[in-house]
Amino acid sequence: MELKKISGNLTVSPQISVSDIAALKAGGFRSIICNRPDGEGADQPTFDEIEAAAKAAGIETRYIPIKSGMVRDEDAEDFGKALDELPAPTLAYCRSGTRSATLWSLSQARKLPIAHILAVTKGAGYDMNGVARRIANGGKTPTDVGDAKYDIVIVGGGAGGIAVASSLRVRSPDLEIAIIDPADIHYYQPGWTMVGGGIFEPQQTAKTMGSLIPTGVKWIKAAVAAFEPDNDAVILDGCRVVKYNRLVVAPGLKLDWGAIEGLEETLGRNGVTSNYRYDLAPYTWELVSEMREGRAIFTQPPMPIKCAGAPQKAMYLSGDAWFRRGVLHNIDIQFNNAGGVLFGVKDYVPALMEYVAKYDATLNFFHNLISIDGVAKKATFKVAKPDTEPTTVTMDFDMIHVCPPQTAPDFIRVSPLADAAGWVDVDQATLRHKTYANIWSLGDVMNAPNAKTAAAARKQAPTVAENIIADIRGGSAVAQYDGYGSCPLTVERGKIVLAEFGYGGVLKPSFPKAILDGTRPSRAAWFLKEKMLPPIYWKAMLRGKEWLAKPEPIAVTRPAPAAE
Repeated sequence: MELKKISGNLTVSPQISVSDIAALKAGGFRSIICNRPDGEGADQPTFDEIEAAAKAAGIETRYIPIKSGMVRDEDAEDFGKALDELPAPTLAYCRSGTRSATLWSLSQARKLPIAHILAVTKGAGYDMNGVARRIANGGKTPTDVGDAKYDIVIVGGGAGGIAVASSLRVRSPDLEIAIIDPADIHYYQPGWTMVGGGIFEPQQTAKTMGSLIPTGVKWIKAAVAAFEPDNDAVILDGCRVVKYNRLVVAPGLKLDWGAIEGLEETLGRNGVTSNYRYDLAPYTWELVSEMREGRAIFTQPPMPIKCAGAPQKAMYLSGDAWFRRGVLHNIDIQFNNAGGVLFGVKDYVPALMEYVAKYDATLNFFHNLISIDGVAKKATFKVAKPDTEPTTVTMDFDMIHVCPPQTAPDFIRVSPLADAAGWVDVDQATLRHKTYANIWSLGDVMNAPNAKTAAAARKQAPTVAENIIADIRGGSAVAQYDGYGSCPLTVERGKIVLAEFGYGGVLKPSFPKAILDGTRPSRAAWFLKEKMLPPIYWKAMLRGKEWLAKPEPIAVTRPAPAAE
């Protein structure tokens, strides 16, 4: 038998035999559902034979035969009713298990999120994207055919989504473009570090989504449930369908707060904070302002995360505030990093280490936060150093700044667009999907090996726009993305180490070294971060003005001249 667990109450499998009943009984199964009609295969036992053996073993049975490829809405209802009535756990089987998995998916459509249904069935080896539209429609076959259609559909109204929409409008104003995003507010997330450091006010980092959608672009205020790339369709919650000629995928990352036991219950109180949330960044500054002694822990989870420097930026700005108030000598700063290096590009590490020394911070590598008890003010870390057995260590704290683990959103991870790790699978130069030629992706959810920063999206948006226009005109890609990312490391109030780099950690400075040496802390870089980057973001990047972000042409290799 090949048993594949779907939920706590249901396991599915390919065809079982009479001889399997004893093992199923021993495994604790109390009921069996047969979804395979008798007579499909020459060596297939009849349901009566299975039922007789099950009855003798004290296992209840139900016969809900489904012709291959013909799962009706009423069949799913019958399956759901049987699950409610039969004693659990239940085994459902057919020829391969697919019909049983499909019936379960449709029967649970009104009870569970579609992304969860697609994820657990995919984990069991069954791809339910083919019935995603029905799942989104509450398990019922949709009857509407009034699909909206656009030249270009963009999933995500964050930095990447709005920037690429604006860049496309600049290049071709007549394109019919739609942005799909359920959020009312658009956030300038790079500013949250400055809020947590007492430099920006929270309201400086937020604007209404409606005020930022480019003129002439349709805003569809809805959440995406699933993709049907073979049908050029995006399925929205409620089973509305939006069709496209070309698709851009840029929804941003999912912050997985729930992955750390106890964290969600204590966020925003008990000294537990994070600059990764708009409403919590002010609490970071409140804690820093009030703290005069004790232990402050700053955490960093495994990669990938948005702006890999953000966890240590919080540490530096906090240490600087305590230094300026003359209380730093009373505060024990601990930086607990799940990785093994302070920063991934070695050229910037020496300058950062000077500030680690200045703030007398202890660096604890291979320390990954796994649980937190806010009331007791204790944090537990899994310590997994190379070539050693993993251990756990629990540390007391007075303040803890948490960077949450991060993944692609569920509807991306379970989609046909994702690679094995759950990220949108693109060519790292052109940002075009490797399988679906009319799909591109940018920002945090695609799998190119670059830093996930707003500066990266600023460079990616013109590249995607240029290549889409080339595709519309019948040509091949004309622009390439070099992996550029920028991380302004706020090492103290008034100075920044401006890390700029591309694929492979190659330095990509925007200014001559004589003007701004990014490997050293400078006031010029601070001025750029505090005064220039916010208006560049709001008034240039999101409006299709590509200052210092012009797309890089793909190099054309010319053949060597023939020898005479």
